[in-house]
Amino acid sequence: MAHTATRLVRTGVVAVATLALTACTLTGNGDETAGDGTDSAPAGEDSSAADTEDGGDSGGTLTVVTHDSFALSEELLSGFEAETGYTLETVAPGDAGALVNQLVLTADSPLGDVVYGIDNAFAARAVGADVLAPYTPADQPASADAYDLGDTLTPVDMGDVCLNVDHRWFAEHDVPEPQTFADLTEEDYRDLTVVTNPATSSPGLALLLATVDEFGEDGWQDYWRDLDANGLKVVDSWSDAYYVDFSGSEGAGERPIVLSYASSPAAEVPESGGEPRTGALLSTCFRQVEYAGVLAGAENPQGARAFVDFLVSTPVQEDIPGQMYMYPVDDSVDLPQAWRQHAPLAEEPRAVDPATVDANREDWIAAWREIVVG
Repeated sequence: MAHTATRLVRTGVVAVATLALTACTLTGNGDETAGDGTDSAPAGEDSSAADTEDGGDSGGTLTVVTHDSFALSEELLSGFEAETGYTLETVAPGDAGALVNQLVLTADSPLGDVVYGIDNAFAARAVGADVLAPYTPADQPASADAYDLGDTLTPVDMGDVCLNVDHRWFAEHDVPEPQTFADLTEEDYRDLTVVTNPATSSPGLALLLATVDEFGEDGWQDYWRDLDANGLKVVDSWSDAYYVDFSGSEGAGERPIVLSYASSPAAEVPESGGEPRTGALLSTCFRQVEYAGVLAGAENPQGARAFVDFLVSTPVQEDIPGQMYMYPVDDSVDLPQAWRQHAPLAEEPRAVDPATVDANREDWIAAWREIVVG
């Protein structure tokens, strides 16, 4: 199936590609000069001054700290090495939450030079802990401005975490498909839904935040009580939910409603063509945005800035859908045909202010755990 090569990219708990392994090294050509991307400087800082301050020389090691779902085409990464002279190494301490936790804990002795994979559920914590240095790429796509969180974080990609349904199951059982969060608490949908734990899964946390946005601070807990009473199943990882419990993918599980992404139906298009058997409930989507940034105290800040430039370049933006199953922030990039047909983004995605998330995240997760896990 189309999803086989990419199905573990978005698990948030499983290393999925050559570069997603801790301290994985890519050997490049150390004799090349730095590319144009290294000339960009932090906002308000002269690029020539920055190059002088940082040594101005390309080559050596550039350490990328990322979540364990990072994946880009090897030819792009090798090209970056050849153009800049840097040898890339990656350090992947876990999912987005674990990533930010480690950045905060190691702020006085950074794990690397540049970070990719901080999402909007943890961004405020990273910014507040001063683990990032100011930098904005000169060539940042204009469409990325919609996701701006200040001069230390550069938007790279985004996607909608949504409930997905198995069209075939509902047709065969003569049950109308749910359309809203509230529908899932009705008797027709008893024992039909599987989601992931917000304490162990970034999609799970996104769903929790979506319900906070939908029902408010006074109502989201009651919603989860009703959902739990209606036979909700909770698992720790997206891959378990989607490939084991969900009826609409290769696992042929028993539950036709699953927490996944708006892009997931595009991966379920039959190899012979036609319509996918799954669809996303766009009224339930939470917009997840992933960022990159230069780490404060980096040994190679010039290389870090060059890598941030690289991530927002057109070739990388074009590579993101096929490698990480996320949307590029550059909306001028042509999407794969299956995405254009079967993976629309929500017109009005759920959102919670990152500062509000940071102030309440742990309390919300604790309250959710008490309600659903006991």
